[in-house]
Amino acid sequence: MNLPLNALRAFEVSARHLSFTRAALELGVTQTAVSAQVRNLEERLGAPLFRRLPRGLALTDEGQALLPVLSDSFGRMGEVLGQFQGGRLREVLTVAAVGTFAVGWLMPRLAAFHRSHPFVDLRLMTNNNRVDLAGEGLDYAIRFGDGAWHGTEADALLDAPLSPVCAPEVARRLGAAADLARETLLRSYRADEWGRWFAAAGVETPLLRGPVFDSSLTMAAAAVQGIGVALLPPAMIAGDLRHERLVQPFAIEVVTGRYWLTRLKSRPVSAAMREFRRWLLDAAAVDG
Repeated sequence: MNLPLNALRAFEVSARHLSFTRAALELGVTQTAVSAQVRNLEERLGAPLFRRLPRGLALTDEGQALLPVLSDSFGRMGEVLGQFQGGRLREVLTVAAVGTFAVGWLMPRLAAFHRSHPFVDLRLMTNNNRVDLAGEGLDYAIRFGDGAWHGTEADALLDAPLSPVCAPEVARRLGAAADLARETLLRSYRADEWGRWFAAAGVETPLLRGPVFDSSLTMAAAAVQGIGVALLPPAMIAGDLRHERLVQPFAIEVVTGRYWLTRLKSRPVSAAMREFRRWLLDAAAVDG
């Protein structure tokens, strides 16, 4: 059955408001035009859709059956049409990133990405490096490590050497690496990091008793509060260092991994994924 779209729309809006007058206001036409469109639709269907009452409208059984189908259809059409921008369909891109990388490196560059890729509707989530690409429906995950994750394709982004950082008042107590043995050492769930740093400094690793964090962001916040000394990548907390909320008392750094862009090998690469990967690798190469 070939039915005019305008008539279907006039009925759907009138049925939601149960008023031709309010439907006319929403559609930007006259009340007479809406009433005529609905009557035309009723004639084509051969069934009344409304009961015209002295104080408004009431749906007939036929109208009640038709309304949810049309509301769903127009809603879905609106969602798809709303994704068009600049003559191109917007694509959703879901990315999870280690919190430190997301805040310290990615966020300051997202405006530039959006300007150059307005068709990408980016959904950014943060994590503590433990992600389930398939279970969480992720297009990409940016992780810290050695790049060896089962079933994934990994692109190296940036090295992230670690170094002790702490509040300025704590740093004033530190003259040599061995002085760290008297301080609270904040730790991540990667238990070998402090040991590797002390080995690089040529100092015996002290007994580690500091609190353990599952997020470098919360560990950095604890260090800012003077709770202890954190082992973090200085490049990812440049703002805290620049404003002297944190200081780096020793120049010694140790590489325990790098940041990687990862995706499931089985996931088809969309246009949005392809553009994001190209942009991210180019931006990382500038900083690398």
